[in-house]
Amino acid sequence: MLQEALHEIKRGVAEIIDIQRIEVLLKNYFEKGETYFVKAGFDPTAPDLHLGHTVLLQKMATLQKYGATVQFLIGDFTGMIGDPTGKNETRKKLDRKTVLANAQSYKEQVFKVLDPQKTVVMFNSEWIEKLGATGLVELTTTFSVARMLEREDFEKRYKSQTPISISEFLYPLLQGYDSVAMRCDIEMGGTDQKFNLLMGRHLQRTYNVGKEQAVVMMPLLEGLDGVNKMSKSLGNYIGVTDTPSDMFGKILSISDTLMWRYFELLSTKSLQEIADLKTAVMQEKIHPKAAKEMLAQEIVSRYHNANDAQKAQEEFNNIHKNNELPSDMPEFTCKGSLWIAKALVDCKLTISTSQARRDIQQGGVRIDQKKISDEQLQLDKGEYILQVGKRKFAKLKVI
Repeated sequence: MLQEALHEIKRGVAEIIDIQRIEVLLKNYFEKGETYFVKAGFDPTAPDLHLGHTVLLQKMATLQKYGATVQFLIGDFTGMIGDPTGKNETRKKLDRKTVLANAQSYKEQVFKVLDPQKTVVMFNSEWIEKLGATGLVELTTTFSVARMLEREDFEKRYKSQTPISISEFLYPLLQGYDSVAMRCDIEMGGTDQKFNLLMGRHLQRTYNVGKEQAVVMMPLLEGLDGVNKMSKSLGNYIGVTDTPSDMFGKILSISDTLMWRYFELLSTKSLQEIADLKTAVMQEKIHPKAAKEMLAQEIVSRYHNANDAQKAQEEFNNIHKNNELPSDMPEFTCKGSLWIAKALVDCKLTISTSQARRDIQQGGVRIDQKKISDEQLQLDKGEYILQVGKRKFAKLKVI
């Protein structure tokens, strides 16, 4: 049983620091029924999670199967600073009202993956605000500026003379202090979080917590483009709150190669089941699209339900096989003549007028199912079905 648990925990993991500690925790669970605490922190900087975030959630759900109590940490205090990881400039600070609203949205989404009976939702303002000025100054003495500048993104910004605020130096210290306050046994995060995750181990030693957390790092899930990490800012994401049709269509759009990466990191199928499926596809017993539909069905069912997943598949087939329009699409109204590029932005089919023009140039825009090429087209009074690519549709009424 121990080896089976370790096998599933290691699945898809990029790096584990102190696997021996995890083995001890599992052994104590199987032999003595002792639970242990797994921490993962999320800064509520946006109201919705995407599938890239759920890579961590899936692994935490696996650990719950093997005795873990998940400490789902919402960084309501640190979220107002903003994690500088991977950033080449100081992030904009969020106001408390926005942070709390986003945090509530997170809580509603995570229990589609995690077992609520084995999850404790925590907010780091609870202990960070109690630190006070004295505690905060003491915390800053535990790490040197020279060591902080060893962090890759800080080092790059320092060398390029890009400003780094003192609050950004505080961020990894505060994240590490969370591990002290929560007394966690394992902390999880993406590979880009390694510096911050190791800070937790350092501060647990410094503050004599009596334990030193193991670290489990998950790879960053590639987005729909198969190149960059999944990100809302890059528009290559699949949102947890996407409609069933959008979610299904986006998953069907990924490459056949990327599909197996998604299976490994997002599916609850066993590694053996995935291996058998991959063999069947390679031997041409199953078409890659059929395998992709299995993945889409599973994920849509998880975040919606099985009935919605089936309807999404039927809708997808109607649009792509039978050239039919979606049965349900957002509707928009505007007054007066409207430039097509502006119309596409207003109908939320693209992010900017420049992107809209590129979509038109590349032949990706249709009006009433007919491809258009005129970037300067003006839409006069009437009703239109706008389409960008294969998945994005909207009804527009110009009055």
